[in-house]
Amino acid sequence: MKRTSPGSDSAPRENRPNRKKENRPRHHKQLKSLRSTVILLIFLSMLLTSVISICMYLILSLIFPPLFFSPLLALTAFLLACPIIGTILSAFLSRGIFNSFKEMIRATEKIAKGNFKVHIEETMDQTTDFGILQHSFNHMAEELNSIEMFRNDFINNFSHEFKTPMVSIQGFARQLQAGGLTEEEQKEYIDIIVTESDRLVKMSSNILILSNLENQQIVSHKTEFYLDEQIRKVLVMMEKQWSSKDLELNIDLDEVKYCFNEDMLSQVWINLLGNAIKFTPRCGTVSCTLRQTAEHVTVTISDTGVGMSQEVMRHIFEKFYQGDPSHSSAGNGIGLTIVRRILELCGGQIQVDSQPGMGSTFTVILPLMSQDEEQGEAYAREEGNG
Repeated sequence: MKRTSPGSDSAPRENRPNRKKENRPRHHKQLKSLRSTVILLIFLSMLLTSVISICMYLILSLIFPPLFFSPLLALTAFLLACPIIGTILSAFLSRGIFNSFKEMIRATEKIAKGNFKVHIEETMDQTTDFGILQHSFNHMAEELNSIEMFRNDFINNFSHEFKTPMVSIQGFARQLQAGGLTEEEQKEYIDIIVTESDRLVKMSSNILILSNLENQQIVSHKTEFYLDEQIRKVLVMMEKQWSSKDLELNIDLDEVKYCFNEDMLSQVWINLLGNAIKFTPRCGTVSCTLRQTAEHVTVTISDTGVGMSQEVMRHIFEKFYQGDPSHSSAGNGIGLTIVRRILELCGGQIQVDSQPGMGSTFTVILPLMSQDEEQGEAYAREEGNG
């Protein structure tokens, strides 16, 4: 393991976009909410009913003689006519609103039956309550459709990843069962069966880890530990892998004390360093640096391996995705998904820079807690121990 001279203390700062609250103007003179629209609808119906009633009274008073058209009789007639006229006007004016409700009800029924490709026409202004509801409904349907497509892809990919080693194990086991093999062939077939079995075990373990991480929102068992020592332990654990390929390791780690779930964060370095070693050819170089600033900790892992194209980099964090379509290299495409989820839980980031044939560089940015947060974590640990 070769240690290079410490580099500059400068580290890429975390890109934190300034999220400014949108100052949406409040339209005080415009009635925007659905409740206000209904109130306005009722008011207009009553107003139009009154106007029509007055017009009818004036017209009838000119047609009929005063003795026949008495005020009491007119008042009784108009009291009976007003509800009828108001009901007709309300039904006519509210037709547009309730048609939109009916369309949304029909679309909801389709979603309940599993059809997530529905789309309703957004007829209302998106600044109104009902317009926001229409837009949110379409967005929900699109997200559900994406989840359904992702689920299908997950099942297909998992089936492929699970079936491939099983078919291999079955084939070589039958060859051994049939007999007639030389001792060298038997050893070769047994080694393949063991390798494929290890691959299945690792895939099952990674799926369980990923499932737990995806259902986890709060990280427990946080402890303080030295991040540089943790990375060194991972490298020692992988000594057989990098020494068998005669790789040169350039390790430059600052002494950094960090607070998080130690076992969980260790998975990040196991996956990233494991990939760097796996995709670096014989006699290549793997580098790892650790730097700390006032705001965050930066870990950079680089290799002189095969590199990746832009298309591969866009998908490397997806489940079961492998840049090698032939699946010739060992792996199941879950490791980087686990890395991303762990970093999401700790509020960190991961950046990738790579070119085909030029190696890859993964930069992990871990946030540092403020003094108040550190005191809160220390108090929580004391309470837990107590």
